[in-house]
Amino acid sequence: MKYYQTKLIGVLLLFLTLISSGCGKSPESEAEVIPTQYGVFIGATYEELNISLYNMIVIDAAYYSKEEIAALHQNGVIVYSYLNVGSIEDFRDFYLEYQHFILGEYEDWPGEYWIDVSEEEWQNHIYEFAGELVEKGIDGFFIDNTDVYYHYHNEDIFLGLITILNRLSEYEKEILINGGDVFVSEVILEAAEPLIQISGVNQECVFTRIDFENSELVAQSKEDTNYYQEYLEKCKNKNLKVYLLEYTSEEILIRNIDEYCRARGFEYYISSSIDLQ
Repeated sequence: MKYYQTKLIGVLLLFLTLISSGCGKSPESEAEVIPTQYGVFIGATYEELNISLYNMIVIDAAYYSKEEIAALHQNGVIVYSYLNVGSIEDFRDFYLEYQHFILGEYEDWPGEYWIDVSEEEWQNHIYEFAGELVEKGIDGFFIDNTDVYYHYHNEDIFLGLITILNRLSEYEKEILINGGDVFVSEVILEAAEPLIQISGVNQECVFTRIDFENSELVAQSKEDTNYYQEYLEKCKNKNLKVYLLEYTSEEILIRNIDEYCRARGFEYYISSSIDLQ
């Protein structure tokens, strides 16, 4: 997925207009602010954060200082940093240095491109970039775009992702994979022994989805909802932590998400808006 300026599937700088909720708590009304454990604020600056409702957040720590992350810790907040391993955005400082590894355009997100994760240069870059985030004091990585393996389904991409994830494990930080169900299924769920070590998964759009053609938020198809629910149950059975990220302001959907997560011990975060600019 594309981020910082436009994404975690498009959100974030939007927490001021959110409806947020956490497992174990049901919204009583759309106007009520419900405390939750989990928040995803990849597009927010430190000054824009309102962390009073959260004890675990996802940010893009590339745009935070070591002191700002320390201040978050002082407020009892666990900090995961977004880390895009499978694509590259043209606003990143290192874009020109690695653009020759681009495989193709990222559909629906202009300025973002799938990248060849089998290239050793790119693998080294991710490892070193991750080290800079670790030096700032982050608690874990929120890994994005292992879905490159779904779009470029070959052994080189598969092994490249495994190499990247295993090298990141050397930092001894928790690793949360966003999306990437095809990759996660092969390296963990269907493998005799796990090929990588991660702490959990974050799945977007289990109950909701973005209608890009009409620029609106709608309910996910029953077929896709059922698929993701089966996938997440398998993740849970492998002792992986499970997080959901959804996009809606519909009260019925919010309650469905809350009931589903509460019954399974999953965490979730709901945004009522997206930013497609």
